[in-house]
Parts: sequence; structure tokens; C-alpha cells
Amino acid sequence: MGDMVTVALAAGTMLLLAVVMALVLGWANRKFYVFVDPRVDAVINVLPGANCGGCGRVNCSEYAEAVVHGELGPNACTVGGQSVAQQTADIMGVELDESWPYRPAVHCRATTDARLHRVQYVGEQTCTAANLVSGVQGCAYGCLGLGDCVRVCDYDAIHIVDGLAKVDYDTCTGCGACARVCPRNIISMIPFKSEQMLVVACSSSDVGPDVKAVCKVGCIGCQGCSKRSDLFKMEDNLSHVDYDAYDPEHMEATEVAIEKCPMKGIIFVGKPSEKDIDLVKDEDVPERIEADFKTTVDDTEWRG
Repeated sequence: MGDMVTVALAAGTMLLLAVVMALVLGWANRKFYVFVDPRVDAVINVLPGANCGGCGRVNCSEYAEAVVHGELGPNACTVGGQSVAQQTADIMGVELDESWPYRPAVHCRATTDARLHRVQYVGEQTCTAANLVSGVQGCAYGCLGLGDCVRVCDYDAIHIVDGLAKVDYDTCTGCGACARVCPRNIISMIPFKSEQMLVVACSSSDVGPDVKAVCKVGCIGCQGCSKRSDLFKMEDNLSHVDYDAYDPEHMEATEVAIEKCPMKGIIFVGKPSEKDIDLVKDEDVPERIEADFKTTVDDTEWRG
């Protein structure tokens, strides 16, 4: 009889505790409930899920929340492009304003041979480390060529060629990782209003004679481009392109400025145009060299 009472008391206690906990959890659920706008999940579902940070947020979830809360526009996803922007705008019930994809531009064109007063750098082989060492190369503004930008790119869209960072615009998504990691800030994100965009390929703020002393191709601040075209603005002895005023359909004065640049430092970057392809279509392509895995052992004469 005593055992049955004990079991009944235990069962009653457990039942009472279960009821109390259910009431507490129900109260907590109502008290601390956080409403999640269903549009957040809808936006997340149309995003590419790259979590690249190109939009300025840590991941795609934070980007979706920022869009729904009005902190970012529907076209801020650089990887998703126009299709994702349109789908996001449809979810938000807004009109998609005219926009352009942002892609990186390298504001330096000095290959290894074009750099003067170079010294052998034997420290940690990163741009971040080399940038802390005075006198690694004559130009304190140019590309260090140690590949920090290459290592952070998840899309294999930037490479070091002859000591200089080169963007592969066929694979670039515009995530901006390369621009963020460059310790000298020579990579900037610009609006690609056409397949090819004009870039001043230099970042030096030194005066002309000082630039010539350390680089064969740097901007000397002659102001020739800004005098011929309103598209160019001079700031700290360096020419800059006004991308807000950039109009690919009206480049007549700009073409004259490009032609007159004594250092030929105003260049087009981006995907090659049909004209560019036609210029090299008749060039001979070198034969493919197949790897020969023969070793010195293969030519050894054995005696025994």
C-alpha cells in the first residue's frame, strides 16, 4: 500500500511539474517572441548563398534582413547580378532602379620591369607584411605583387602576372574581397556601365619628377586629360575618372585625352570587345606543350 502511495505521489509531482513547465514555456514563447518577416526567407531563397560580404553584410541572411528593413536596396548583391536584383525587387514590391554591377579595377600597371629602385624582399611573402617595410620598391603606392588579393578570391578571378594583379572579368563576381584586402588600396570597385570601363592605372600622389624616378608608367600629374575632358578630375597630383558622369555613348573628348596621355596610363579594363578580338584573330597560337614526366633515371645506363 505504501509503495502505491509513493508511486502516485511521484506521478502527481511529475505531472504538476510538466504542467508548470508547459505554462512557463508558453508564457516565455509569447513574451520573447520575435516576429520574422516572411520576406526575409523569400529573399534568402533567391540569393546565391555565397556569403561573400560584397554587400557589406557578414552573410546572405544579414543581407536579406537589411533589404527587408530598408537598409539596403534590392540590387546590393554583387554576386547575384541583375536576375537576383529583379527577384528581390519583386519580393519587396518595389521598382528596380537602373544600376550597374560593380567590379574591381587595379589602379596600377607597373609590371616588374617597369618598377625602379626595387630591392629583394625576403620577409613574409604577403602584401600586408611587405607594406610595413620601408623601401621594398621605389613607388610607395604601386602593386606589391605578393598575391593577398589572389588568396582571398573564392572565384579564381584575380592573378599575379609579371608582378602585377590582373582581374579575370569572365569569372569575377564583384564580391569586393580583393579590394578590401589590398593594403595599398590600389583596387577599387567601380560601376561597369559597359563591358569595358576606363581606368586611370596609377595610384601615386607624387609629383611628376618623383614618379618618373621610381616608375616607367606612372601618372605624372600633367593635367592633360582633365584639360581635354570633363570626365577626368585631378586630385593630389593624380587623375581620377568621374564615374558618375561616365557615359559610354559619348566618349569623343575622352578618346582624345587617352591618346594624348604621355604615360599611356589611361586604359580600358573588362571583357574584350569584338574589335579587340578581331585585332588578334590572325595571330599564331603557340603549340600546346605536353608535360614530359621523364626523369634522369630513365636515361641512366645500368650495369650489373
